[in-house]
Amino acid sequence: MATPPANGPQTTSVRREPFEPSGAGAAIERWTLRAGPYEASVLTLGATLHTLVAPDRDGRPAQVLLSTDRLADILGPARHYGTVVGRYANRIDRASITVDGEEHQLAPTGGGITLHGGPDGFAHRMWAAEEVPGGVRLTLHSPDGDQGFPGALDVTVDYTLDAGGELAIRYHAVTSAPTVVNLTNHAYVNLAGEGSGDVLGHLLTLDADGYTPADERQIPHGRIEPVAGTPFDFTTARPIGKSVHDGHPQLAGPGGYDHNWALRPRPADGGPAPAARLEDPVSGRTLEVLTTEPGIQVYTANKFQGAVTGASGVPYGPFAGIALETQHFPDSPHHPAFPSTVLRPGEEFRSTTVLRFGTTG
Repeated sequence: MATPPANGPQTTSVRREPFEPSGAGAAIERWTLRAGPYEASVLTLGATLHTLVAPDRDGRPAQVLLSTDRLADILGPARHYGTVVGRYANRIDRASITVDGEEHQLAPTGGGITLHGGPDGFAHRMWAAEEVPGGVRLTLHSPDGDQGFPGALDVTVDYTLDAGGELAIRYHAVTSAPTVVNLTNHAYVNLAGEGSGDVLGHLLTLDADGYTPADERQIPHGRIEPVAGTPFDFTTARPIGKSVHDGHPQLAGPGGYDHNWALRPRPADGGPAPAARLEDPVSGRTLEVLTTEPGIQVYTANKFQGAVTGASGVPYGPFAGIALETQHFPDSPHHPAFPSTVLRPGEEFRSTTVLRFGTTG
């Protein structure tokens, strides 16, 4: 059972500064949020959750996100670390969508798909930022036809932090024409601290009885299958590495987990509900993920090959972190049985995900 630090009459401090004091990074702002023993930093490039500091069971702080301050890496191999991805997080097959009978060709990213909104998706944009109570609000205008998507889209993302260890991410979007929207944050977590090794010993629990099997490109087949009796059963806590190399055909291609789980029904009141729980038995740090979204993509950094080195000085290899991406299902525009991602004029896209840190023991 997670035990967050006791809440006191503490407020969240918010500081704004250049990401780099000089050079190309000077145009990027870093917003640092502090509350009690917790600290988070957000970059205006990609609306990126860049760092997050949390204490272990003995009160010792550690930075628990895979992260780099090297701008060349942020623009290259680390281009999705902690970013907000959109317009459509995850994969869209055939790099096309059909909305109200009209087909729209999207900018492809390779392999016959459009990944994370296209080659120039939201992760690569400069967002405007302003302080809000307890955090920062980032704003982006995406014009009609951006990466092939119809309709002009106006997006806001709020990050707020409190002294109880909760980081809330709230998304809002409106459109000028019917379109599809699927937004998430792509942070990689290692609760032992970034650069401390792999996360295969972390215990993972998912509030999901089914997942969406995929082909060799990780495009779902369009059905939800039960997790019972498979390596995808995290209905009770189990080590991430327990079955990752057991030869299951769904794990062989990606070399680990890179799949969407269908979460149990969200509450009728529309508030965020439990989606995942992660625990590092060594440090005692825990992370509970709550969301309003119907799915969660779990990616265990299977393909990392040491191209990025964090502040620890350790290159990030396979399984250096885990991404818990709360979202709608991948490729849902091509699967009518999946929850719809269509957004129309006059409607509002709203989504909330809460990262709740604590400790055991």
